[in-house]
Amino acid sequence: MEFSAKQIAEYIHGEIVGDEQAKVHTFAKIEEGVPGALTFLANPKYTPYIYDTQASIVLVNRDFVPEHEVKATLIRVDNAYDCLARLLTLYEQSKPKKTGIDRLAFIAPTAQVGKDVWIAPFAYVGENAVIGDRTVIHPHATIGDGAHVGNDCVLYAGATVYHDCRVGNRCILHAGSVVGADGFGFAPTPQGYEKIPQIGIAVLEDDVEIGANTCIDRATMGATIVHHGAKIDNLVQVAHNDEIGAHTVMAAQVGIAGSTKVGEWCMFGGQTGIAGHIHIGDRVVFGAQSGVPSSVKSDQRLIGTPPMEEKPYFKSQAIFRKLPDMYFELNALRKELNELKKQLNK
Repeated sequence: MEFSAKQIAEYIHGEIVGDEQAKVHTFAKIEEGVPGALTFLANPKYTPYIYDTQASIVLVNRDFVPEHEVKATLIRVDNAYDCLARLLTLYEQSKPKKTGIDRLAFIAPTAQVGKDVWIAPFAYVGENAVIGDRTVIHPHATIGDGAHVGNDCVLYAGATVYHDCRVGNRCILHAGSVVGADGFGFAPTPQGYEKIPQIGIAVLEDDVEIGANTCIDRATMGATIVHHGAKIDNLVQVAHNDEIGAHTVMAAQVGIAGSTKVGEWCMFGGQTGIAGHIHIGDRVVFGAQSGVPSSVKSDQRLIGTPPMEEKPYFKSQAIFRKLPDMYFELNALRKELNELKKQLNK
Protein backbone atom coordinates (compact mmCIF):
# COMPACT_ATOMS: atom_id res chain seq x y z
CA MET A 1 0.00 0.00 0.00
CA GLU A 2 1.13 3.55 -0.71
CA PHE A 3 0.31 6.73 1.21
CA SER A 4 1.07 10.40 0.55
CA ALA A 5 2.37 12.90 3.08
CA LYS A 6 -0.99 14.66 2.86
CA GLN A 7 -2.91 11.49 3.76
CA ILE A 8 -0.57 10.70 6.65
CA ALA A 9 -0.69 14.26 8.01
CA GLU A 10 -4.49 14.23 7.96
CA TYR A 11 -4.56 10.93 9.86
CA ILE A 12 -2.16 12.02 12.63
CA HIS A 13 -3.08 15.75 12.60
CA GLY A 14 0.37 16.81 11.50
CA GLU A 15 1.82 19.84 9.70
CA ILE A 16 3.68 19.21 6.43
CA VAL A 17 6.98 20.90 5.65
CA GLY A 18 7.90 20.03 2.07
CA ASP A 19 6.16 18.03 -0.67
CA GLU A 20 2.66 17.01 0.43
CA GLN A 21 2.53 14.51 -2.47
CA ALA A 22 5.63 12.61 -1.32
CA LYS A 23 4.74 8.90 -1.28
CA VAL A 24 5.80 6.10 1.06
CA HIS A 25 5.10 2.37 1.09
CA THR A 26 7.32 1.08 3.92
CA PHE A 27 8.99 2.02 7.22
CA ALA A 28 12.69 2.34 8.08
CA LYS A 29 15.01 3.51 10.84
CA ILE A 30 16.25 7.04 10.20
CA GLU A 31 19.85 5.90 9.71
CA GLU A 32 18.70 3.24 7.22
CA GLY A 33 16.13 5.31 5.34
CA VAL A 34 15.55 4.61 1.64
CA PRO A 35 13.36 6.36 -0.95
CA GLY A 36 9.72 5.44 -0.37
CA ALA A 37 10.21 4.89 3.38
CA LEU A 38 8.65 6.66 6.34
CA THR A 39 10.85 7.23 9.40
CA PHE A 40 10.81 9.36 12.55
CA LEU A 41 13.03 11.44 14.83
CA ALA A 42 12.16 11.41 18.54
CA ASN A 43 15.54 10.96 20.26
CA PRO A 44 17.93 13.94 19.86
CA LYS A 45 20.87 11.50 19.62
CA TYR A 46 19.68 10.60 16.11
CA THR A 47 19.36 14.19 14.86
CA PRO A 48 22.52 14.06 12.65
CA TYR A 49 20.91 11.31 10.55
CA ILE A 50 18.00 13.51 9.45
CA TYR A 51 20.27 15.56 7.19
CA ASP A 52 21.49 12.52 5.23
CA THR A 53 18.56 10.10 5.39
CA GLN A 54 17.17 8.92 2.08
CA ALA A 55 13.71 8.37 3.57
CA SER A 56 10.93 10.24 1.79
CA ILE A 57 9.02 11.36 4.90
CA VAL A 58 10.22 11.98 8.48
CA LEU A 59 7.95 12.46 11.48
CA VAL A 60 9.38 15.06 13.87
CA ASN A 61 8.19 16.77 17.03
CA ARG A 62 6.77 20.26 16.58
CA ASP A 63 9.68 21.85 18.44
CA PHE A 64 12.30 20.40 16.08
CA VAL A 65 14.39 23.16 14.44
CA PRO A 66 16.76 21.91 11.70
CA GLU A 67 20.28 23.33 11.67
CA HIS A 68 20.86 22.38 8.02
CA GLU A 69 18.78 21.63 4.96
CA VAL A 70 16.61 18.51 5.19
CA LYS A 71 15.84 16.84 1.86
CA ALA A 72 12.99 14.69 3.16
CA THR A 73 9.45 15.93 3.64
CA LEU A 74 8.80 16.59 7.33
CA ILE A 75 5.54 16.08 9.19
CA ARG A 76 5.48 17.97 12.49
CA VAL A 77 3.40 16.36 15.24
CA ASP A 78 2.99 16.64 19.01
CA ASN A 79 4.71 13.30 19.64
CA ALA A 80 6.59 11.65 16.79
CA TYR A 81 7.03 8.31 18.58
CA ASP A 82 3.34 8.06 19.44
CA CYS A 83 2.31 8.92 15.88
CA LEU A 84 4.68 6.30 14.50
CA ALA A 85 3.05 3.72 16.75
CA ARG A 86 -0.38 4.70 15.40
CA LEU A 87 0.83 4.40 11.81
CA LEU A 88 2.47 1.04 12.45
CA THR A 89 -0.80 -0.20 13.97
CA LEU A 90 -2.71 1.00 10.90
CA TYR A 91 -0.15 -0.71 8.64
CA GLU A 92 -0.43 -3.99 10.59
CA GLN A 93 -4.23 -3.89 10.52
CA SER A 94 -4.21 -3.36 6.75
CA LYS A 95 -2.47 -6.69 6.13
CA PRO A 96 -4.74 -9.50 4.91
CA LYS A 97 -5.88 -11.77 7.72
CA LYS A 98 -6.08 -15.55 7.61
CA THR A 99 -9.28 -17.18 8.78
CA GLY A 100 -10.47 -20.73 9.25
CA ILE A 101 -9.45 -23.84 11.15
CA ASP A 102 -6.71 -25.95 9.64
CA ARG A 103 -7.54 -29.64 9.26
CA LEU A 104 -4.41 -30.50 11.29
CA ALA A 105 -5.55 -28.49 14.32
CA PHE A 106 -7.36 -30.28 17.15
CA ILE A 107 -10.57 -28.70 18.44
CA ALA A 108 -12.42 -30.61 21.15
CA PRO A 109 -16.09 -31.27 20.33
CA THR A 110 -17.26 -29.27 23.37
CA ALA A 111 -15.11 -26.23 22.62
CA GLN A 112 -16.73 -22.98 21.45
CA VAL A 113 -14.95 -21.15 18.65
CA GLY A 114 -15.96 -17.63 17.57
CA LYS A 115 -16.25 -16.04 14.13
CA ASP A 116 -13.39 -15.29 11.74
CA VAL A 117 -10.74 -17.04 13.81
CA TRP A 118 -7.59 -18.64 12.45
CA ILE A 119 -6.38 -21.80 14.13
CA ALA A 120 -3.14 -23.07 12.63
CA PRO A 121 -1.90 -26.65 12.15
CA PHE A 122 -1.09 -28.54 15.36
CA ALA A 123 -2.80 -26.04 17.64
CA TYR A 124 -4.82 -27.64 20.45
CA VAL A 125 -8.11 -26.41 21.93
CA GLY A 126 -9.36 -28.49 24.86
CA GLU A 127 -12.74 -29.55 26.18
CA ASN A 128 -15.16 -26.71 27.03
CA ALA A 129 -12.61 -24.09 26.03
CA VAL A 130 -13.91 -20.82 24.56
CA ILE A 131 -12.18 -18.89 21.75
CA GLY A 132 -13.44 -15.40 20.90
CA ASP A 133 -14.04 -13.79 17.51
CA ARG A 134 -11.12 -12.91 15.21
CA THR A 135 -8.58 -14.55 17.49
CA VAL A 136 -5.44 -16.04 15.89
CA ILE A 137 -3.85 -19.20 17.29
CA HIS A 138 -0.50 -20.14 15.79
CA PRO A 139 1.01 -23.65 15.47
CA HIS A 140 1.55 -25.68 18.65
CA ALA A 141 -0.29 -23.18 20.83
CA THR A 142 -2.37 -24.92 23.52
CA ILE A 143 -5.66 -23.82 25.07
CA GLY A 144 -6.43 -26.10 28.01
CA ASP A 145 -9.76 -27.54 29.11
CA GLY A 146 -12.20 -24.88 30.28
CA ALA A 147 -9.89 -21.99 29.38
CA HIS A 148 -11.34 -18.79 27.90
CA VAL A 149 -9.58 -16.60 25.31
CA GLY A 150 -11.32 -13.37 24.27
CA ASN A 151 -11.82 -11.54 20.98
CA ASP A 152 -9.00 -10.25 18.74
CA CYS A 153 -6.24 -12.09 20.60
CA VAL A 154 -3.02 -13.49 19.13
CA LEU A 155 -1.34 -16.59 20.57
CA TYR A 156 2.00 -17.24 18.92
CA ALA A 157 3.68 -20.61 18.44
CA GLY A 158 3.99 -22.65 21.59
CA ALA A 159 2.02 -20.26 23.81
CA THR A 160 0.04 -22.13 26.47
CA VAL A 161 -3.07 -21.20 28.42
CA TYR A 162 -3.61 -23.84 31.11
CA HIS A 163 -6.99 -25.26 32.09
CA ASP A 164 -9.67 -22.87 33.39
CA CYS A 165 -7.53 -19.75 32.99
CA ARG A 166 -8.91 -16.53 31.46
CA VAL A 167 -7.47 -14.28 28.76
CA GLY A 168 -9.32 -11.06 27.93
CA ASN A 169 -9.82 -9.25 24.63
CA ARG A 170 -7.01 -7.96 22.41
CA CYS A 171 -4.29 -9.80 24.33
CA ILE A 172 -1.03 -10.97 22.76
CA LEU A 173 0.85 -14.03 24.06
CA HIS A 174 4.24 -14.43 22.44
CA ALA A 175 5.99 -17.69 21.66
CA GLY A 176 6.57 -20.00 24.61
CA SER A 177 4.66 -17.89 27.13
CA VAL A 178 2.72 -19.81 29.77
CA VAL A 179 -0.41 -18.63 31.55
CA GLY A 180 -1.51 -20.78 34.47
CA ALA A 181 1.37 -23.14 35.26
CA ASP A 182 1.42 -24.26 38.90
CA GLY A 183 2.63 -21.79 41.47
CA PHE A 184 5.82 -22.77 43.32
CA GLY A 185 4.14 -24.15 46.44
CA PHE A 186 5.72 -26.93 48.53
CA ALA A 187 5.40 -27.85 52.19
CA PRO A 188 8.66 -29.04 53.85
CA THR A 189 8.39 -32.40 55.63
CA PRO A 190 10.99 -34.75 57.16
CA GLN A 191 10.73 -36.83 53.99
CA GLY A 192 11.14 -33.92 51.58
CA TYR A 193 8.90 -31.31 49.99
CA GLU A 194 5.22 -32.12 49.57
CA LYS A 195 3.51 -30.39 46.67
CA ILE A 196 0.64 -28.04 47.56
CA PRO A 197 -2.08 -28.34 44.88
CA GLN A 198 -2.55 -25.07 43.03
CA ILE A 199 -6.31 -24.98 42.54
CA GLY A 200 -6.66 -21.31 41.55
CA ILE A 201 -6.39 -19.78 38.09
CA ALA A 202 -4.53 -17.01 36.23
CA VAL A 203 -6.43 -14.10 34.67
CA LEU A 204 -5.26 -11.64 32.01
CA GLU A 205 -7.60 -8.71 31.54
CA ASP A 206 -8.05 -6.82 28.23
CA ASP A 207 -5.13 -5.40 26.21
CA VAL A 208 -2.41 -7.31 28.06
CA GLU A 209 0.76 -8.36 26.22
CA ILE A 210 2.96 -11.19 27.50
CA GLY A 211 6.50 -11.62 26.14
CA ALA A 212 8.18 -14.78 24.89
CA ASN A 213 8.90 -17.44 27.54
CA THR A 214 7.24 -15.41 30.27
CA CYS A 215 5.30 -17.28 32.98
CA ILE A 216 2.17 -16.12 34.79
CA ASP A 217 1.59 -18.76 37.48
CA ARG A 218 -1.86 -19.82 38.61
CA ALA A 219 -2.92 -19.07 42.19
CA THR A 220 -2.86 -21.52 45.04
CA MET A 221 -6.46 -20.41 45.63
CA GLY A 222 -8.32 -17.59 43.93
CA ALA A 223 -6.55 -15.92 41.00
CA THR A 224 -3.28 -14.43 39.86
CA ILE A 225 -4.40 -11.28 38.02
CA VAL A 226 -2.74 -9.09 35.40
CA HIS A 227 -4.97 -6.06 35.01
CA HIS A 228 -5.85 -4.34 31.74
CA GLY A 229 -3.20 -2.68 29.62
CA ALA A 230 -0.21 -4.21 31.40
CA LYS A 231 2.78 -5.01 29.15
CA ILE A 232 5.22 -7.68 30.27
CA ASP A 233 8.48 -8.37 28.43
CA ASN A 234 10.26 -11.67 27.70
CA LEU A 235 11.52 -14.04 30.42
CA VAL A 236 9.51 -12.54 33.26
CA GLN A 237 8.21 -14.55 36.23
CA VAL A 238 4.92 -13.55 37.89
CA ALA A 239 4.32 -15.93 40.78
CA HIS A 240 1.16 -17.35 42.31
CA ASN A 241 -1.47 -14.98 43.71
CA ASP A 242 0.31 -11.86 42.44
CA GLU A 243 -1.75 -8.92 41.24
CA ILE A 244 -0.29 -6.62 38.58
CA GLY A 245 -1.91 -3.20 38.25
CA ALA A 246 -3.31 -1.68 35.06
CA HIS A 247 -0.81 -0.25 32.55
CA THR A 248 2.22 -1.46 34.47
CA VAL A 249 5.22 -2.40 32.30
CA MET A 250 8.10 -4.76 33.08
CA ALA A 251 11.33 -5.27 31.16
CA ALA A 252 13.00 -8.63 30.61
CA GLN A 253 13.93 -10.97 33.48
CA VAL A 254 11.88 -9.26 36.16
CA GLY A 255 10.90 -11.72 38.90
CA ILE A 256 8.02 -11.21 41.34
CA ALA A 257 7.58 -13.61 44.24
CA GLY A 258 4.18 -14.82 45.37
CA SER A 259 1.24 -12.87 46.84
CA THR A 260 2.65 -9.46 45.94
CA LYS A 261 0.42 -6.62 44.75
CA VAL A 262 1.82 -4.16 42.21
CA GLY A 263 0.03 -0.87 41.56
CA GLU A 264 -0.97 0.88 38.34
CA TRP A 265 1.35 2.61 35.86
CA CYS A 266 4.54 1.15 37.40
CA MET A 267 7.75 0.61 35.42
CA PHE A 268 10.26 -2.11 36.34
CA GLY A 269 13.69 -2.17 34.70
CA GLY A 270 15.30 -5.42 33.57
CA GLN A 271 16.22 -8.04 36.20
CA THR A 272 14.35 -6.27 38.99
CA GLY A 273 13.52 -8.71 41.79
CA ILE A 274 10.45 -8.20 44.01
CA ALA A 275 9.99 -10.08 47.29
CA GLY A 276 6.77 -11.88 48.14
CA HIS A 277 3.83 -10.73 50.29
CA ILE A 278 4.52 -7.01 49.82
CA HIS A 279 2.71 -4.08 48.20
CA ILE A 280 4.12 -1.75 45.53
CA GLY A 281 2.17 1.50 45.13
CA ASP A 282 1.06 3.23 41.94
CA ARG A 283 3.48 4.94 39.53
CA VAL A 284 6.59 3.39 41.07
CA VAL A 285 9.70 3.17 38.87
CA PHE A 286 12.50 0.70 39.64
CA GLY A 287 15.80 0.93 37.78
CA ALA A 288 17.40 -2.17 36.28
CA GLN A 289 18.60 -4.89 38.71
CA SER A 290 16.84 -3.36 41.70
CA GLY A 291 16.15 -5.71 44.60
CA VAL A 292 12.96 -4.89 46.51
CA PRO A 293 12.63 -6.62 49.90
CA SER A 294 9.70 -4.64 51.37
CA SER A 295 6.66 -2.57 50.47
CA VAL A 296 7.07 0.72 48.58
CA LYS A 297 4.69 3.69 48.59
CA SER A 298 3.34 5.34 45.43
CA ASP A 299 5.07 7.92 43.22
CA GLN A 300 8.72 7.01 43.72
CA ARG A 301 11.70 6.49 41.39
CA LEU A 302 14.13 4.05 42.99
CA ILE A 303 17.12 1.89 42.10
CA GLY A 304 19.50 -0.49 43.85
CA THR A 305 19.31 -3.17 46.56
CA PRO A 306 17.59 -2.21 48.75
CA PRO A 307 16.26 0.49 46.43
CA MET A 308 16.96 4.17 47.10
CA GLU A 309 16.34 7.42 45.27
CA GLU A 310 18.28 7.75 42.04
CA LYS A 311 20.53 10.71 42.93
CA PRO A 312 21.94 9.25 46.18
CA TYR A 313 22.30 5.87 44.48
CA PHE A 314 24.49 7.16 41.66
CA LYS A 315 26.53 9.23 44.12
CA SER A 316 27.09 6.13 46.25
CA GLN A 317 28.09 4.14 43.16
CA ALA A 318 30.70 6.77 42.33
CA ILE A 319 32.08 6.42 45.88
CA PHE A 320 31.94 2.62 45.67
CA ARG A 321 34.36 2.63 42.74
CA LYS A 322 36.83 4.58 44.86
CA LEU A 323 36.64 2.24 47.87
CA PRO A 324 39.88 0.29 47.12
CA ASP A 325 41.91 3.53 47.03
CA MET A 326 40.08 4.83 50.09
CA TYR A 327 40.88 1.56 51.91
CA PHE A 328 44.62 1.92 51.30
CA GLU A 329 44.53 5.61 52.25
CA LEU A 330 42.71 4.76 55.49
CA ASN A 331 45.29 2.11 56.39
CA ALA A 332 48.09 4.60 55.71
CA LEU A 333 46.40 7.19 57.92
CA ARG A 334 46.01 4.60 60.70
CA LYS A 335 49.74 3.83 60.58
CA GLU A 336 50.59 7.53 60.73
CA LEU A 337 48.16 8.03 63.63
CA ASN A 338 49.67 5.10 65.54
CA GLU A 339 53.18 6.51 65.02
CA LEU A 340 52.05 9.89 66.31
CA LYS A 341 50.48 8.24 69.38
CA LYS A 342 53.72 6.40 70.11
CA GLN A 343 55.72 9.63 69.85
CA LEU A 344 53.29 11.46 72.12
CA ASN A 345 53.47 8.65 74.70
CA LYS A 346 57.26 8.92 74.74
